[in-house]
Amino acid sequence: MKDRVGPSASRVVVMTGATSGLGVHALQHLAHEPGTRIIVGARGSGRAVPAGVETLPLDLTSLASVRAFAAGLTRQLNGAPIDALVLNAGMQTTNSTQVSADGFELTFAVNHLAHYLLVRLLLPLVADGGRIVITTSETHDPAMSPLAPKTFEPQTWARPRKEGFASGQRAYGASKLGNMLTARSLAAAGEVKGRGITVIAFSPGLTGGTGLGRDAPRAARIILPLVMHTVFRVISIFRPHFAIGTPERAGQVLAQAASGTLTPPPGRIYMNVVRGNVAFPEPSKMALDNEIRDRMWNDSAAMVGLTNQPA
Repeated sequence: MKDRVGPSASRVVVMTGATSGLGVHALQHLAHEPGTRIIVGARGSGRAVPAGVETLPLDLTSLASVRAFAAGLTRQLNGAPIDALVLNAGMQTTNSTQVSADGFELTFAVNHLAHYLLVRLLLPLVADGGRIVITTSETHDPAMSPLAPKTFEPQTWARPRKEGFASGQRAYGASKLGNMLTARSLAAAGEVKGRGITVIAFSPGLTGGTGLGRDAPRAARIILPLVMHTVFRVISIFRPHFAIGTPERAGQVLAQAASGTLTPPPGRIYMNVVRGNVAFPEPSKMALDNEIRDRMWNDSAAMVGLTNQPA
């Protein structure tokens, strides 16, 4: 029996962030599920993917590229619905000085705005009873990270006025709060509920070997793994969420969330991995604020040039 089939497959998975870090391992699991067609959005060409996996150009630093990807994907699907939309790509910089093609702070633009636009454009293609999985992070929560956002300032997150120490980590936390709020907005939308679409906000936990800081200076890339495997190892004795997980396990759980073998209990959408175990905690207090949720949706719509009409 073949591991998977191509364009005639009965199940379609569309994925970002599948060519590095935990996404590689998630893709390997999904690619071995029989009857599955996988289309990956990836920057550049010549990306190594399992046999039969299709790729389309996607540069998340550009909203024009996101729109071109959505249009190209629609043509390539030719009427076939998306059974699982997995928005996993992410990046992190050491500061907040870099900007996207559209003038937004780069981490916020890639992690949040590009995926917000993508899910808005692709939602009509998601199958009834399908799945949307958005990768977020515990760093969105001040109870977990001292650098997480403590006040709601989307305009500042998009175009920060301050730089300096830890600004890159602050930008990352803000972008991951954006991911969480997007997931909550989708889960509450009448269309999503009416069509039986499952929405999951997935946090892989503190994971080594993801490549998030691949654009950092060489010294930072050397020091960070040392800190993670020494200081964090000690801290994790008292605070388990500081335990370093593996991309293999995180990727396995992401694949299970996408395939439907793992689902949050009723009333929950947040799923995380701590010490290799899957849990379904509450997100941050700000993420649970429905007024903030709706404002984030509307502000994001304006930033990417869409109406603020609910999903």
